[in-house]
Amino acid sequence: MPFAFPRFLHPILPKAWRVQKPIVAVIRLSGVIGAVSPLRSGLSMATVASSLESGFGMTGASAVALVINSPGGSPAQSHLIHRRIRALAVEKKLPVYAFVEDVAASGGYMIACAADEIIADPTSLIGSIGVVSAGFGFDKLIERIGIERRVHTQGEAKAMLDPFRPENAEDIVRLKAIQADVQDLFTSLVNERRPAVRAGSENLFTGAVWTGRQALPLGLVDALGDARATLRARFGEDVVLKVVAEKQGSFVARLLRRAVPGSTMAGLAGESLAGEALAAVEERAAWARYGL
Repeated sequence: MPFAFPRFLHPILPKAWRVQKPIVAVIRLSGVIGAVSPLRSGLSMATVASSLESGFGMTGASAVALVINSPGGSPAQSHLIHRRIRALAVEKKLPVYAFVEDVAASGGYMIACAADEIIADPTSLIGSIGVVSAGFGFDKLIERIGIERRVHTQGEAKAMLDPFRPENAEDIVRLKAIQADVQDLFTSLVNERRPAVRAGSENLFTGAVWTGRQALPLGLVDALGDARATLRARFGEDVVLKVVAEKQGSFVARLLRRAVPGSTMAGLAGESLAGEALAAVEERAAWARYGL
């Protein structure tokens, strides 16, 4: 057994001679996944990139723990975050653990699948492996109040799913084709990252959700527990859990970014306050689907 100097001597010993406590970087990924604005907080590649780089680049880290609490959202942002986590894990040669709090559903579960192991609370909600599109139809409203909608396009599909016009059957067919393609990618990703998934026992790709305790025998998660207890069991009682601070910027900074041409948020700058409010309602509805 290697010799270890008593801890009371550590302050006067060279750093290389001291017993180093194991370190695990903890990154919290919480919120609806998609574009972030003054009225909508959440997860996107832009908001989490810095935290991921800091966590995987932490000096002396033995592993990275992702604490996930998300009902899902944008497939593209979910996939981008998933890929960045996997790229950093390979680059830094660090194991990744995902710990689910209230929910890791849809895109939230896609992100969790970037981990080498998924640990959930027995009451966590897991799954919702599917694709959903939701919106509002205002055509009856503007007709009632005497507003005429005028849209001129080049390209017959350019105004697809315009909320101020009645639904078009051809638009629905196109949307279903897009959803099927995204669902195929999602299913393939889960099968690749979760080889223990028992797809034969139940159809796990219908968009249904399970509790953590139900998800365990299905292979959707690897164990039940929480971050502190699990990491102490894996790395020892003296493991140091270093939480990476979230860097999403202030409310004022996000307001200013909306007005800067060419900025990340410039594409969303045309949204009205009413549009932001509706988006906030949709965000609330995303949580409400899981009783949260």
